[in-house]
Amino acid sequence: MTGAVDAAALPDRLARVHLVGIGGAGMSGLARILLSRGGEVSGSDAKDSRGVLALRTRGAKIRIGHAPESLDQLDGGPTVVVTTRAAVPDDNPELVEARRRGIPVLYRPELLADLMVGYRTLLVSGTHGKTSTTSMSVVALQHCGVDPSFAVGGELNESGTNAHHGSGAVFVAEADESDGSLLQYTPDVVVVTNIEVDHLDFFGSEAAYVEVFDQFAALIRPGGTLVVCLDDPGSAALGGRVGASCADRSVTVLGYGAGTHRDLAPDVPLVAELVEVVPRGPGGVATVTLRAPLVAEERTRRLAVTLPGRHMALNALGALIGCARTGCDVDTVAEGIEGFGGVHRRFELRGRAAGVEVYDDYAHHPTEVRAVLTAAREVVEARRGRVIAVFQPHLYSRTAEFAAEFAAALSLADEVIVADVYGAREQPQPGVTGRLVADAVTVPAAFVADISQIADAVARVAVRGDLVLTIGAGDITMQAPSIVEAVAAGAPGESP
Repeated sequence: MTGAVDAAALPDRLARVHLVGIGGAGMSGLARILLSRGGEVSGSDAKDSRGVLALRTRGAKIRIGHAPESLDQLDGGPTVVVTTRAAVPDDNPELVEARRRGIPVLYRPELLADLMVGYRTLLVSGTHGKTSTTSMSVVALQHCGVDPSFAVGGELNESGTNAHHGSGAVFVAEADESDGSLLQYTPDVVVVTNIEVDHLDFFGSEAAYVEVFDQFAALIRPGGTLVVCLDDPGSAALGGRVGASCADRSVTVLGYGAGTHRDLAPDVPLVAELVEVVPRGPGGVATVTLRAPLVAEERTRRLAVTLPGRHMALNALGALIGCARTGCDVDTVAEGIEGFGGVHRRFELRGRAAGVEVYDDYAHHPTEVRAVLTAAREVVEARRGRVIAVFQPHLYSRTAEFAAEFAAALSLADEVIVADVYGAREQPQPGVTGRLVADAVTVPAAFVADISQIADAVARVAVRGDLVLTIGAGDITMQAPSIVEAVAAGAPGESP
């Protein structure tokens, strides 16, 4: 499916767009797409950055700091102002001024929905694995010659970017459930990796969180496809519910995985069965049985996955089916997935020193932490090394809710160092610190409140053959280079 889309003409309301917080990962990506499609773009951010500089070189007008006059950078002023729910408060002076002038204010997902009009859309949702699955899909479609437009939550290692205006007919994006914004979209193909309760600060209950996925599935266009993981009870149950109710809308539901929870979706065909995953090098090789209607005749093939862990093999299968349902050949898609080079902050190697490897990962939910540490153990098993987890809890509410679950997941490591909570948009809660997690870990663990002391703490325990993994959605990623330096200076000894 390689036909081009005439999407150069933006809707009138997107002729001149002002983005508050334009340097952020999501906003900067959409700004690049707008500029590529001939739109005029202005914006503001709290500080200069490489992303801001890159946008300026492409013609964006950007002011550092937030002030009402930032809306006057484009001749005639903006036709719309774009913001985010989490990062920008409602009393931001630019939002206040926009409302005073009667300029429409959109949230980022609304802008993304406008940009996807006219495309065949492949959207990836789920509690975990969205970015990896979306990124695999982009790289696979590029291998198929499609040149998709895309908006991803992390930078692809192949291109170094998280967004692109392509010449093809497909638009690939993450559909974020955290604030219900996925309900802005009307997709053609949806992949749901898993559903596990999260973001209770927004939804308030598990039932409300699960319900948003049902609402999203109901938005799939007639003739579209829902792809669900039959190894995850939440995703499988969604597939079962949709499969029983969508016949009148002609929506096809397809499943992947080993089929652990297939009983929850008895009418959903298991079209990509994961038979086994064998670790190989930094990744693994999956044996997969493909079935109709994904392929004409049942057959088994191998699929190399460049990132470690069973969860990554499952993500690869979700991407395989999703891309195939956009019209691409299954085997060509598989070749593209095998060439996937990873995503920034998803089991990303940050450096080696004195026989110690330092990786970084964005995991910030207990299930994600468990998955990435399981993968890390697979990597070091052959050399009989140890795993040192350096974890930074993200959000006070999440830490209070899941402290015991985080501790249980972290106990898969051999040594654990816990930093203090990265509060992000939340104010501190009395008694909620990283110590809540560290004290419940069942392997040797330490709470290091001062993040500047993390690197030295790691260097004191690391030995040759160890794998160090910085984990979290906050600024713990900044510590990876310092850990490499501290380990090099400390010259670790041999593993006992």
